[in-house]
Amino acid sequence: MQLKRLKSASHPEDKQRRQYHISLAPGEIPRYVLLPGDPARVAKIASMWQEKKKIAEHREFITYAGKYRGANVSCTSTGIGAPAAAIAMEELLSVGADTFIRVGTTGALKKEIKIGDLIITSASCRMDGTSSQYIWQGYPAAASYEVILALVEAAETVGARYHVGITASADSFYIGQGRPGYKGYSPSWSRNLIEDARNANILNFEMESSVLLTLAGIYNARAGCICAVIANRETDEFVQEAGVENAIKVANEAVAILHDWDRRKDKLKKSHFYPSILKQNVI
Repeated sequence: MQLKRLKSASHPEDKQRRQYHISLAPGEIPRYVLLPGDPARVAKIASMWQEKKKIAEHREFITYAGKYRGANVSCTSTGIGAPAAAIAMEELLSVGADTFIRVGTTGALKKEIKIGDLIITSASCRMDGTSSQYIWQGYPAAASYEVILALVEAAETVGARYHVGITASADSFYIGQGRPGYKGYSPSWSRNLIEDARNANILNFEMESSVLLTLAGIYNARAGCICAVIANRETDEFVQEAGVENAIKVANEAVAILHDWDRRKDKLKKSHFYPSILKQNVI
């Protein structure tokens, strides 16, 4: 086997700036990236595009690039949890991406949120460890308002039932989300976790949004999150893949919407989207 020498231990990329984990170099992906955790979901997302091509695969990171409704788009899987998601986002930023939408699954905390519904994250409670290695705990993990608006618009267009609110991200699927561990192990703080989160009006638990939103804030990027509700902790239901197709449709549509808004902003030389931009005659 031929050994490949990278730039340095501090900068793990080759001479073409191909990143060590995601195996992508600058110019190979557009600015818009969809981020599912599950590698198998990448092909599902790309199946709705008008053009698609698998361009990289290394470890849990699979990437497709293509085009959806005139927008150049890519999709990279992150695997499970904040550490891998942070690696993906760091390296995607290094090769030119600046807009990220997590497309995942989640467990809802309120009975009025039904299995198969979608949750659009406005901000995330940082219960992960990775984001704390970047910045102190009081730093907010807030979604980009443009991404939130695009996801809401897309959900309305698709006709999907959705909710907007605060998400919590934990590093643990079991104890960290109030589930008992092996042999019923459950510390007292974990047993009270779901009720406390529900009382704080947290809508759902998942495992990646907090670090993605934190890094987007630090690096001046745009990020958001849409998740399909496959579990409900109050009604004790769990249905695999419920709502996932709608989440994929909404995420893809949101990219097309953001692409249109970005084009309008560029024409008008504006830095931020605001609703009356849509009333102006921009071709």
